[in-house]
Order: sequence, then C-alpha cells, then structure tokens
Amino acid sequence: MTSNQLNPVVAQFVDAVNAGDSAGFFDLLTEDVSMSDDGSDRDVRDWVDSEIFGSNARMNVESVSDGGQALVADYTNDRWGSMRTAWRFTIADGKISRFETGQA
Repeated sequence: MTSNQLNPVVAQFVDAVNAGDSAGFFDLLTEDVSMSDDGSDRDVRDWVDSEIFGSNARMNVESVSDGGQALVADYTNDRWGSMRTAWRFTIADGKISRFETGQA
C-alpha cells in the first residue's frame, strides 16, 4: 500500500494516529463529527482518548478502497493488542465528518 492511494485527509488521519498527534488529529475533524465502533455510535472524544491516544494506538494500512476513503488496517493499541480492522470515512469540506471502524 502506498500512502497516495488514500484520500489526503484520511492519510493525515492515519499519520496523526501513528504519530500520537492528538491536536493534529482533532484538527482533521468537523465540529459535529460522529463515529461508530462495531456498529455502535460512540462519543468521539471519549472513544479517541480511550482507544487511540490513551492507549498508544498504531495503524498499519493493508488495503485501500472506495476512492481512498475506506481501508483495512492492522490496528494495535495497549488496551486490546493487535486486530484487523476496517475503517470508512466521510469527508465534508476537506474534513472528516464521520468515521466508522470495527473488526474486519
């Protein structure tokens, strides 16, 4: 996988996760961003604090689809270990307005 296959905003999302850059991460999101994990809507800030930045998360993208707005990644964090996950992003005005993730 090459990073140029990802939508540029999605690529920045992955880079922010892998760099532990919470400020940069939240800059990529719309003010009314929503998200779901395994089909259940969650509070974005609480989920991100717990599952990404509070647990040293990393994403290794395996495949990209849907014009660069969907991906499958090996996702690892200190809370759950490593798992294969699917991610889908909705982009509005150059920012992420929704993301959905779950086990792939």
